[in-house]
Amino acid sequence: MTNSGVIRTGIGGWTFAPWRGTFFPDGLRQKDELNYASRQLATIEINGTYYGTQKPATFAKWAADVPDGFVFSVKGNRFVTNRRVLTDGAESMERFLGSGITELGDHLGPILWQFAPTKKFDPDDFGAFLDMLPQSRDGIAIRHALEVRHPSFSCPEFVALAANHNAAIVYAEHLKYPEIADVTAPFVYARLQKGNDDIPTAYPPEELDLWAKRARLWAEGGAPEGLSYGDPERRVEVQPREVYVYFIHEGKIRAPQAAQALQERCAD
Repeated sequence: MTNSGVIRTGIGGWTFAPWRGTFFPDGLRQKDELNYASRQLATIEINGTYYGTQKPATFAKWAADVPDGFVFSVKGNRFVTNRRVLTDGAESMERFLGSGITELGDHLGPILWQFAPTKKFDPDDFGAFLDMLPQSRDGIAIRHALEVRHPSFSCPEFVALAANHNAAIVYAEHLKYPEIADVTAPFVYARLQKGNDDIPTAYPPEELDLWAKRARLWAEGGAPEGLSYGDPERRVEVQPREVYVYFIHEGKIRAPQAAQALQERCAD
């Protein structure tokens, strides 16, 4: 066993006009953009799954277009998470899970479940939701990441609930939403959303250096200091963990360059 997990850095989606000529080479055909992006980055969040149902053939095509070792995370459909009572989304969850995500095969990374800022923590409601999440589908392991956006989730009870289900709490660096850095799964999922397109790499070099240090510590099984925790007294088992870091800032023009710059630092 190595003493450090794999660190992957990436972006949200790959179809974005302002990246043409700034990240994608001039003249690159749109149908070749995923092929190109997946060879510059280690991971990409699939966003379209949040808004609508895809087809198995679409997932299979995406899988065929990327190299060995590349991993997609898949955003769970909004009709699952945008519910007053989360278990009311069971049918929508089954529809999403059965839409063909396992066609990604070895390229399937975590499923990202994103909740509205108005969704408050209710332990019974959220516990029932976590009980619905499958650990496998079609013989493929399924991992889950939870991006919550209401301050009520920043508490030991939510941290314990996520940990009991091996679900990762997304560390979301954001201007408005709570930042919860507790490690609750065999992997870590971070979304950095304070980038600035006026900076060539979205974040200043010294901030990227700091994030590289944090990512390496996560990969080694540690918990970085200086972040906000829902349960600051909790200690986790030190073990190698996969780490996913995505740049999803507002303008996002420089997100690919940020991901590349962080990946280079993490490889040092």
